[in-house]
Parts: sequence; C-alpha cells; structure tokens
Amino acid sequence: MELSFSPLLPVWAILAGLAVVIALTAAGYLTRMRATTLRGAAGLLLVAAIANPTVSREERSALSTIVPVVVDRSQSQLTGDRESQTESALEALLARLAEDPAIEPRVVDVATANENGRPETLAFEALSQAVRDVPPSRLGAAFLITDGQIHDIPDDAAALPAAVPLDALITGTEREYDRRVEINEAPRFGLVGDSLPVEFTVVDDGPVGDHASGPARVTARLNGAVVAEMMVGTDLPTRYVFDLENGGENILELSVGPVDGELTTVNNRAVQIVEGVRENLRVLLVSGSPHSGERTWRNLLKSDASVDLVHFTILRPPEKQDGTPINELSLIAFPTRELFVDKINDFDLIIFDRYQNRGVLPLLYYDNIAQYVQNGGALLVAAGPEIAGADSIADTPLSAVLPAIPTGDLSEGGFYPALSDMGERHPVTRDLPGSGSNPPAWGRWFRSIPVGPTRGETIMTADGAPLLVLSREGEGRVAELLSDQGWLWARGFEGGGPYVPLYRRIAHWLMKEPALEEETLSASVEGNTLTVTRQTMEETAPDATVTTPSGATITIPLGEAEPGLFRGETGVDEMGLFTVENGDLQRLVNIGDPDAPEFKAMISTTATLSPLSEATGGLTRRIADGIPPLRVTDAPVRPGNDSAMPVVRTTDTRLESIRSLPLFNGLIGLAVLLALISATWWREGRS
Repeated sequence: MELSFSPLLPVWAILAGLAVVIALTAAGYLTRMRATTLRGAAGLLLVAAIANPTVSREERSALSTIVPVVVDRSQSQLTGDRESQTESALEALLARLAEDPAIEPRVVDVATANENGRPETLAFEALSQAVRDVPPSRLGAAFLITDGQIHDIPDDAAALPAAVPLDALITGTEREYDRRVEINEAPRFGLVGDSLPVEFTVVDDGPVGDHASGPARVTARLNGAVVAEMMVGTDLPTRYVFDLENGGENILELSVGPVDGELTTVNNRAVQIVEGVRENLRVLLVSGSPHSGERTWRNLLKSDASVDLVHFTILRPPEKQDGTPINELSLIAFPTRELFVDKINDFDLIIFDRYQNRGVLPLLYYDNIAQYVQNGGALLVAAGPEIAGADSIADTPLSAVLPAIPTGDLSEGGFYPALSDMGERHPVTRDLPGSGSNPPAWGRWFRSIPVGPTRGETIMTADGAPLLVLSREGEGRVAELLSDQGWLWARGFEGGGPYVPLYRRIAHWLMKEPALEEETLSASVEGNTLTVTRQTMEETAPDATVTTPSGATITIPLGEAEPGLFRGETGVDEMGLFTVENGDLQRLVNIGDPDAPEFKAMISTTATLSPLSEATGGLTRRIADGIPPLRVTDAPVRPGNDSAMPVVRTTDTRLESIRSLPLFNGLIGLAVLLALISATWWREGRS
C-alpha cells in the first residue's frame, strides 16, 4: 500500500492554511479558550481534505526468467556423433528448465555465415539477436551447445549481452585428433605462363599419439589435374611453386593424405582461387595477294584490345622486277628469318590470308611452321584461289598439318554458308546469329575451294562440301576457312552475316580459349543453387556426380539446353569445395570463402569458452562427461563455480492493476468533518 497526495490548491496555499490553523490553535491554548482542541482538529482536517490524501494498492505478477539456449548447427557439428550429442543435450536441458515454470527458454540456431557470406560459427551474434528485446534484468543465464569452435568469442565478459552466467555444453571427446592443411600465403592473381609461389602448413590438431608419424604426403592439383606430389613435415611452413597455365579462374587444391583415426577428412584439403590474367596474345598475319577482304582480318584483330597484331602484306614477290625506284615503293624487307625461325614461338597464332608460295619463304620455313604447330602453336589458313593453284602452300611441308588438301579445282556460284551437324553442337558455331533458319538468315558467298578427305571437324559447309575445318595437330591446332568471301558479310551484302563472332571464335579456339573447347565441364553457383553445364559433341551427356565438402554425393541429371550443351542444377546447403564429375571430366567449384574458419580447426575444445564461463560464474563441460545439474538461485552467482549450471531468477514483475481510495473524498470525509464541527458546536453550547 502507498499513501499519496493530490492537492486541490497549490502547495503554498495549503502550507499557509496549515500555518494559520497551527497559529490559531496555539493562541487558543494560550488564552485557555474552550474547545481549542476540537477547533484545531477541525482545522487540520480541513487542511488535510484540501491536500486530498489517497491510499493506493498495486497488484503485480512475477515475470519469467529468460534463458537463451544457442545451438551450434554449423558444418563442424556434422562430424562424428556430434549431431546426436547436440540433440540429446538440447532435449535434456530443455526438460530440466521446464521443471521450473518461472523459466522461459529461448532456443536459437547459431549463425553459420557473416554478412559477406563467409562461413563462420557466430554463436555470440546469435545470442545477442535472441535477447535483443529482453531487459538485462530478466536474463537468468545463457547456454551454448557447441563443439567450441566459435569464431566471434568476445575478449571478456563485459561484451556479453548481460552479466549472467555463461554455461557451455561441449560435444566431442578429449581424445580427438585431426590432420589438416592450411594455406598461409598465396597469390590471388597472376600472369598466365608465370610461376607462382604458395606457402602452406600441414597441421596436427589434438593429441597425436600413435595417429601419425613421419612426413605427410601432399598432392597439389590445379583445376583438378595433379601437378605435384611432395612429402612435407608437419607443423612447418612449406613453399611450393606452380605454373599458371589458364586464364580466368584457376583453383589450386592442396590435399594431405588421410590418417587412421583422424576426426574428419573434410579439412584435408585447402583451396586457393587464382585469377589468371593473360598478357596480350601475339598474332602474326601474313596477307598474300591483295583482295577485297584483305583488311577484314586486320580490322577485327586490331579492334581486340587483348591482341598484339603483327601484319605483313606481300605486295612484291622476288620474281617481280620492274623499273619502279625503291624509294617510291615505301616497302620494308620481309623479315622472314626473324619471324619464322628466331621468334616463331613468340606468336600465339599465325594467319595466312590468301597466301601463295612464291619463293618468299624457303621450304625449310614451312617445315618450321609445321613443327611450330606440332609443338603447340596455332595456324589459320584463310584460303582463296591461290591454294588451289600451282603455287599452293598445300604443296609445301606445311601440308603435314593441313586437315584439308585442295583438289586443285574452284567452286564458284552463290551458296549459303551452313552449319554441319557437328557445327550445330560445336561452341565455335553453335549459336551464331541467323543460323537457326533454313536457309540461314545471312548473305551468300560465291566461291569455295573443293578439298579431298578431311581430318578433324567440319563445322561449316558450302552446299554440303567442307567450308570450315578445325583440327588438332600434335599439341597445336589448325583451322582452314576454304573461302575468301567472308568480306561480303563485313560489307553488309544481302544483309551481311555474323563474321565478327565467327572470326573471333575461330581465332580464340585456335589459341585454346577454355570456353570454346568441344568437351568441357563447368559449374556455377547463384544463391543456394549449383548449376552444372556440360559441353560435348556427343548426342547425350551422362548424369553429373557432385561430391559435397562433407563427403556426401549428389547425382544431377543433365538435360539438353541447346545442341551440344547439357545443363542441370541442384540446391546446396553446405559451403566449401565441391567436386563435380561427368564422364572423364572433373571440375572443382568453391562455394563461400575458400579460406573460411569453419573449414580449418574442427576438433572440439573446452578451452575457447572456459575463460568466459569462469568469469561469469558459469560452467563449461563436455556432454560426454554428463550434463551437470541446474541450480536456480535468487542471488548473483560468484565466480569459481565448478559443480552446477547456475540460473539467476529475475525479480522483475508486471503491474496488473492499481486500486486507489481518496481519504477525504465522498461521504466518509464529509461525515468526519461535520462530526468535528458538530462536536465543537456542542462543546461551546454547554458553556
């Protein structure tokens, strides 16, 4: 109960009235006036009535004690029997908390990624989110069910949401051992063809005992292919140098062999993604007889910022002698030896555009070009009538690498360049604009070169005869375009045609652009969806098999999206390195941060949370040793607890109602006042 005042007049007026009443009462006693006591009481009662005293009573109910229970369901908790330990501990803890109806548990799953999507176990962020709407005075304790591998542990107890005991139940056992490989330093990008260093360490976590002895075997894979195997010491940094061969994303994987008795093999491999940056591709373009489309190849290659072009045009062969002064020709000598002997291997692609063997190049140099192709170089022959004549380059040692040998005839007459059955599936020509109709929605050409039996792949035809032939010769590649009429598309004849994508793709296929390979496997991730794409020249593609970071396998059926292109997708709920296999092809794709803490140390530990538990008066114990009892207390917990998991009961209450009774309001107050006045009157009347 509580007494309060709601004065009807200002306080100064009430105090003044009280002073007058006291003064008159005192004067009455000094003059021995009769009924002074009654007069004083009546005056005081009148002043009290003006002060309006009120008696109030509050009805309150006790509030529940909030106890957050943070459950770690990260990927490290999927190891061994930790998942079953977690579920049994959660069930037992909730049952014990339910024995006290004044306790309200809040179960929340731990966050497993930060705002950037990096896989981490953010238990204390989950704890803060769970109690953000709860006053600190209502928190009784905080429970964590985890393996101890938490990546946002605060430095001290002051950073916790409230000064309450922190109790931790740890999964796993003390005897866990795990071997892992960790990349210490590695480049994020490099030039294609360069050698790049990476530093890594093979780490033994937990008591080694008899689990491992001697050096560890580490296998290095680049884009799925084994590039090195090495024996290294454990817990010592090791330096390895690898060659970057492909542009774009390259995945370097370092894996250490499994050890008997280790906890998991999930972290037996570490991944570094290296972006391959190509230096400008060097292309040598040699033009023969001048013709209408001579500058088509030059203009296309010059417009490509990734290409360094060296262009020579043979305008004056050695046998052509006339009286024109040399200073009026403005020509330089063709540096044949420098180009085709000394620096031939510096070029990524050599193009002969309507070139004719007129004695400018010795036969030995053609043999050098053939050897250049066999050793990994690229050659494009854009053929005109010259290749079918007496001075054809097909009659030189270069014929050893040409996939199509001319018959010596010319075919003239309008035709639509068309895709062959193989060309509809080949990445160079598959989706050329205009190829979907019959005839194709592009202009005609009027000359082609008939050839004999061909090697390689004929992907474009002229009235059924080979028009564009691609071939692998040794380690290199050769393309023959058996017409010199592509310039008609460039000039817009009959609407033109897709000469830019066609020419560019031919050049990039010759220079081994991965996206234009006939047999490729790729994988990409958007959100939680993994998409697998298979490019193949076959009519069908087998199902893809995906191995997740935890070792589980997923089968993805691949359906035909386009001719020669098969695609399938699946949802994923793990982060880490996925292995995608299809036939004899393999592709690695990493989801999330390849250097994420979640995939490093995975042995369970009490050491990470014990300092906070001790500082707050809580308890950290392994579930395998038994779940300690609860101790609900009304007093703050002192540090040093080692026997029970404390819960501090809250003293907060909820106001249900307030009952108020004004003492001088209504008939009761009026009756008392009238009684005193009447008593005073009666007393004076007797005298």
